[in-house]
Amino acid sequence: MPDPVVIVPYSDEWPATFETLKARVEDALGAPLRRIEHVGSTSVPGLPAKPIIDIDVVIGRDDQLDEVIEGLAAIGYAFEGDKGVNGRYAFKPPSDSPEHHLYVCAEGSPELRRHILFRDYLRRHPEAAAAYGRLKHRLASRNPLDRVWYSDAKSDWIERALRLARQEVR
Repeated sequence: MPDPVVIVPYSDEWPATFETLKARVEDALGAPLRRIEHVGSTSVPGLPAKPIIDIDVVIGRDDQLDEVIEGLAAIGYAFEGDKGVNGRYAFKPPSDSPEHHLYVCAEGSPELRRHILFRDYLRRHPEAAAAYGRLKHRLASRNPLDRVWYSDAKSDWIERALRLARQEVR
């Protein structure tokens, strides 16, 4: 059965949901944990999004992953490997939790830097966030039953925004 792409208006509940999930993960992890970041569209105030919280759990080093897998398994997360993204490890959340994606990245990983750079760029530039929101709505209405196509169709826009963001931080 297809998993439709549904874009909804920004919800003030998303940050609170993130904080609840963050607290649960923090309690399960010890020394490897550096911080937990709310990333993705739900982390940008005012931005329409799929109502799925994206979370990056930041650890010190990749060699701490086994300890993290064990800690997250204790609270119901299942390790799914890197899913084709080097240095970013995915975990399937417990079925009784709010809908979210949880990833683990080592401090300094390229994918973590990319997530933070994009999030912070959209937070600093409401006009860019609004344009991105319009693109998301347009793409979701054009092909609402294909999440892979939807993600791929956003790629050029995201890469342009990342180039602009990199120029700002130089």
